[in-house]
Amino acid sequence: MTEFLQQLINGLAFGSILALIALGYTMVYGILRFINFAHGDVFMIGAFAGYYLTPKVAAFLPTPSIWSAFVVMIGSMAICAALGILIERFAYRPLRQSPKLAVLITSIGISLFLEYGGQNVFGAAPRPFPKLIPEYSIGTGGLSVSSNQIIVLAVTVALLVVLRFIVLKTKTGMAMRALAFNPEGAALMGVNINVIISFTFGLGSALAAAAGILFAVLYPAVDPLMGIMPGLKAFCAAVLGGIGNLPGAAVGGLIIGTVETLVAAYVSSTYRNAIAFAVLILILLIKPSGIFGKKEIEKV
Repeated sequence: MTEFLQQLINGLAFGSILALIALGYTMVYGILRFINFAHGDVFMIGAFAGYYLTPKVAAFLPTPSIWSAFVVMIGSMAICAALGILIERFAYRPLRQSPKLAVLITSIGISLFLEYGGQNVFGAAPRPFPKLIPEYSIGTGGLSVSSNQIIVLAVTVALLVVLRFIVLKTKTGMAMRALAFNPEGAALMGVNINVIISFTFGLGSALAAAAGILFAVLYPAVDPLMGIMPGLKAFCAAVLGGIGNLPGAAVGGLIIGTVETLVAAYVSSTYRNAIAFAVLILILLIKPSGIFGKKEIEKV
């Protein structure tokens, strides 16, 4: 039982990171009805932003510490928010009236550009991520919980609460929901479509950056291809929860992370990376709309 609880905690910590990435996928899909496959690489840029910001922050704040980690995370989120807005403005906005296939191919192209551009800029070899937060273990009855795992879960919950507030309690969030429900009606009511879409990309990219920092805290190494598998798994999580549904994306991330960790612990680590895709196939066969998704009638 102790081992099961240990693996459950490990899975929830990893799943919370997938949940933050999945939220970016589902927000963009909810408004524009396409999958931004470059989102996983924005996660990678966020981790590298933290890698380069940490020494700068250490010049005026004690590191490792909670305050330096907070400043690094906010800086990384700001950098990736700007990157997400730029990607939307120059890559996706000109294709808004184009077939979805053209946008999909463009997103794959941007993903490859960020990955291999990152190899040219950062180098292909993995780099050790600097220690941001003092780490200690809490052990009881054979159960060992890392302080980093607790911080990852706490930060994820805090960001989910902030996101919920933005979406449900602000005028911008109301505009986002109106745009997702009826783009033409929202435009007729005076919603600035371009501003709201850019804000959505920026918000999703900021969450991906936060996930990148948390991932690097748990697994302290960064490389330009680190966003591929977490990005694909987060996409599976978004589909599992119901693409376009924010609570569904969060729950899907937790489920994927937990199931993957349990399978690696009790079955074989060989199947670790296959679990997310097996779950994706299963959910598409049984309930294509996802756990929290609803069937939509599409006129053709």
